[in-house]
Amino acid sequence: MHEALAALRLVDHHCHGVTTGPLDPSGFESLLTEGAAWPGISPFDTPAGVAVRRHCAPVLDLPRHASPDAYLARRADLGPDEVNRRFLAAAGVDALCVDTGYAPLPLTSPHELARAAGAAAFEVVRLESVAESVARAGVEPDEYTAAFRRAAEDAVRAPGVVAVKSVAAYRTGFALDPARPTRAEVTEAARRWLAAGGRLDDPVLVRELLWTAVDLGLPLQLHTGFGDGDLRLAGADPALLTDWLRLIAGTIPVLLLHCWPYQRQAAYLAAVFEQVYLDVGLTLHHVGPARARAVLEEALEITPFRKLLYSSDAYGLAEFHLLGAVSFRRGLGALLQDRVDADELSPDDALRLVRWTGSGNARRLYGLPSAPVPCRD
Repeated sequence: MHEALAALRLVDHHCHGVTTGPLDPSGFESLLTEGAAWPGISPFDTPAGVAVRRHCAPVLDLPRHASPDAYLARRADLGPDEVNRRFLAAAGVDALCVDTGYAPLPLTSPHELARAAGAAAFEVVRLESVAESVARAGVEPDEYTAAFRRAAEDAVRAPGVVAVKSVAAYRTGFALDPARPTRAEVTEAARRWLAAGGRLDDPVLVRELLWTAVDLGLPLQLHTGFGDGDLRLAGADPALLTDWLRLIAGTIPVLLLHCWPYQRQAAYLAAVFEQVYLDVGLTLHHVGPARARAVLEEALEITPFRKLLYSSDAYGLAEFHLLGAVSFRRGLGALLQDRVDADELSPDDALRLVRWTGSGNARRLYGLPSAPVPCRD
């Protein structure tokens, strides 16, 4: 199983760009954790920081477990272009679905990311960003619904777009009225939001966004589970979406991203709703290879094998593209090999699961080519 996963070119169905400029030590450490950098507490002293020093240092020609100072010095010597090229190439990915909706730092474009990886790139449209661009452009409250829908339709018609995404978990949480809001409710909510300004965090407008995603007809990616300090974890439990998932049965695929610590709730939803799929993406590089197996085992307890996908959710640091892939390959390989050795799974079934989870499920859901042409120049 380890050999099969090592040879498999993955499809990373949800990720972000990486930084294009040099990072000083504080800039690097700020991207190493979802939390803040606190005095006296180094982000290198976390499971993710330890995993970077163990699994990423050799890619920079350093010994395993190199010190943080040595690691950062070598990274600076090589420069961002070479660092990005090395890690993205080493991840062994054939296709990347890139969320371009969050870029507080200068990041690689999907084309630049794919070129460094020797892969094909596709785009995921973040709907909150579309809504906020409509608000910035100026719109009357009673015209908001039509204007947002037109902008979303235009965005998903762009070449290479394969999915949409929502970060409702961050903005309102999932404890929302599952019903589609009325036109009058949306107009009144738009009036409040447009007058106040800021990011989209009105529950009525978030509901309208989710229902617009259904109407667009593309797969919908939803952040679930843990993230940075801007999120209330209890509201990011995907089980809170149950009533809404019942209402949209028979429509679009819904991809539950990351999930931890709710991977078992996500697995339940994937087991009982035809259109629900999941990954444990962001979790993998934060727990590292040492615990990836445990997380994947819980996700696979009842999940149909055609419902689990691979993603890295790498953002900012090219290291996370590699670390996500290493964690996935090692974790899945170990648990499948044990099941084969115990005669609980045939080798042929295990190999099918490897191909489906690492690549085939994403290709089928997003309509990706079976053998994409790598993006070079």
